Amino acid sequence: MANEIVHWFVQQVPDEWFAGPPEVRVDREEILVVGVLPGGVDPRAFREHSREARVHLAAAAEARWLRKVSWGVRVDTVEHRFTSVSVPVMSRLRIDERLVLDALIDGGLARTRSEALAWCVRLVGRHQREWLDELRDAAAAVERVRAKGPRLDDEC
Repeated sequence: MANEIVHWFVQQVPDEWFAGPPEVRVDREEILVVGVLPGGVDPRAFREHSREARVHLAAAAEARWLRKVSWGVRVDTVEHRFTSVSVPVMSRLRIDERLVLDALIDGGLARTRSEALAWCVRLVGRHQREWLDELRDAAAAVERVRAKGPRLDDEC
């Protein structure tokens, strides 16, 4: 489904908005669309100029895929997000894991355990990107094979 969503946004987003096709990231709750702005375009001006069309596209996508749509732009190496979804995640941690989070709080890197856990997730994402990409590719391959196979409700 992620490929379908990416394809849809690449087709729907006006070519003149970005210097190339937008990058579309998809998870269970959110679709994030980020495009590289052409040289000299101010992110705030782009945001205001494209607001009505972005809202229209987001509404259509949200109705179709039941996920919130967020937008952003990239200027050089800096990503500016206009909107973003913050999703609560439940986690049960044992004492050693809680002590890690508490150390981050005591050290001033986070104010809460929730913030400390988010910091840890960002750190893993930053330093294990190659491994995570490989893991995602493997999961996508499994999904493709599953889609070709029989379903539980198929006649035997």
